[in-house]
Amino acid sequence: MPSTSTGRPGSASPRPRRPIGRGFAVAPAAPVRPVAAPFAAVFGVLVAAEDAYLGWLLWDAEPGWGWYLLLPAVLAAGALAGAFLVLRGRSVGRWAGGWAVLALFCLLPMLGLLGLALLFGALGGGSAVAWALLLLVGPVGGLSLALQRPVRDWTRPAAGRRLGRRRASGR
Repeated sequence: MPSTSTGRPGSASPRPRRPIGRGFAVAPAAPVRPVAAPFAAVFGVLVAAEDAYLGWLLWDAEPGWGWYLLLPAVLAAGALAGAFLVLRGRSVGRWAGGWAVLALFCLLPMLGLLGLALLFGALGGGSAVAWALLLLVGPVGGLSLALQRPVRDWTRPAAGRRLGRRRASGR
């Protein structure tokens, strides 16, 4: 009785045929955005809104444009830039990822708000301390999400991504 298998004679199971040469060309898998990245971007936008609010409070005390309004404007622009970089998975340059920009522009308002809460606490302003501590939600959330490993890997510079893959594969 003749064999009905399509493989080589004497083989137990048929093998798929591969072309001669290098094999199949497989496209590299596209990187997948981590779940935490959009949330980090939302917290970055929240930090920018809080910076704009604090700038408005400074402006409202004495209407007019002064040098003291520059700091909240720079902090708000940096937080927006960090949020955009994290959302898009971009880096600033060769060494700094978007996560570092977002972390820096969340850390600076967080330290300022902590100092403000301590100052208001020392002066005895109960509700002002509560509002300063409430405003800490944005910077703390943005900082904690920006420092997570999936977000850092997502926004790592291209040179670092190649090195990271090489190290992970054991070469």
